[in-house]
Amino acid sequence: MTPPPSPKARPSRRSGVLLAAATVVLAALVGCGAEDTADRTTQGAVNPVRPAAPKQQAVHGLPGMPPVLDPKDVYAADRPNKLSPVVKDFPSRVYVPNTESDSVTVIDPKTFKVTETIPVGRQPQHVVPSWDMKTLWVNNDRGNTLTPLDPRTGKAGRPVDVHDPYNLYFTPDGKHAVVMASLDRQLVFRDPHTMKIEHAEPVSCYGVNHADFSLDGRYFIVSCEFSGELLKVDTAKMKVVAQQKLPFQGAMPQDVKMSPDGKKFYVADMMANGMWVLDGDTFGRPKLLPTGKGTHGLYVSRDSKEMYVTNRGEGTISIFDFARDRLTKKWKLPQGGSPDMGGVSADGNTLWLSGRYDSEVYAIDTRTGVQVARIPVGNGPHGLAVYPQPGRYSLGHTGIFR
Repeated sequence: MTPPPSPKARPSRRSGVLLAAATVVLAALVGCGAEDTADRTTQGAVNPVRPAAPKQQAVHGLPGMPPVLDPKDVYAADRPNKLSPVVKDFPSRVYVPNTESDSVTVIDPKTFKVTETIPVGRQPQHVVPSWDMKTLWVNNDRGNTLTPLDPRTGKAGRPVDVHDPYNLYFTPDGKHAVVMASLDRQLVFRDPHTMKIEHAEPVSCYGVNHADFSLDGRYFIVSCEFSGELLKVDTAKMKVVAQQKLPFQGAMPQDVKMSPDGKKFYVADMMANGMWVLDGDTFGRPKLLPTGKGTHGLYVSRDSKEMYVTNRGEGTISIFDFARDRLTKKWKLPQGGSPDMGGVSADGNTLWLSGRYDSEVYAIDTRTGVQVARIPVGNGPHGLAVYPQPGRYSLGHTGIFR
């Protein structure tokens, strides 16, 4: 303990007053205010030069696209429970399209109970949030329709005629819906509200199905499942600008996801049993990172630190650490299963996945990897949507939010 100063060390009241007066005069002479006096050093310097804060490089995004919040993290708007005013009053639900039952099962995530089963068109593949987040579109692939669901009421609207809607995305500027017409071998750009065709871009690959957009939104990478290829598409021109064959015999690419910093794309491959890692800007030769048998879905955690990778063929989920650039854990479903597509809860604590071949849905605690629920649904559950989720706008699929 420091001893108190001796009486000789204590300044007199008179000297303290004189010192204060001198300080006021000096401040008046140099024209400094309260803010400036706070910057003084013990040597009496005024307004010392401070190092400038590092500036983040601006991202020149696709015209009309909402500005990137953080160039180092494209998912910065997706933080836990950071719900847009558009969706904050929507009831929390899990919407499960059952491809072989032609229905959507609705689950209350708080009780893990099925609340409703909604009949839709033939072979619903995905439930997709619209760009403005006001509508959920059910992709009835063989029914050649999109069924709109109102996420406020859970009611289905009148189906819209759309041919071969295997999957559905939205351009970052909100100007176009992009239908992945897998069998038609087209990327069909449509009005995002009426779904009227605006441009149909033919492709030479087979099975276009999943995609994700670059940090600036100016291009997107598309997987071609049945020919083992990748496409690079110019968003504004609505044109395929590059194409490559994956370097694996029998490759079958699935889900596509971008790294938080926008420097890499990851492509799940259920036959190569891993995910391809490539630079989207150069569109160079990708490298394969093995994860598990039947790699299928890719989902980023709410803190942007990890990605959950579903291995449908072995009933596991691999955890990929972005900063360490490697796999760190693997969670195994008890009693096995076929984890496929899904999404992360608004609070980030639960990973919801469809069990494609087991007519069930899995709820997994992201903090422990423990399965907390296993819920029976219809046959062939596929691209389920957890809704609402944080974010400013939707790029489609089962919920890619920015």
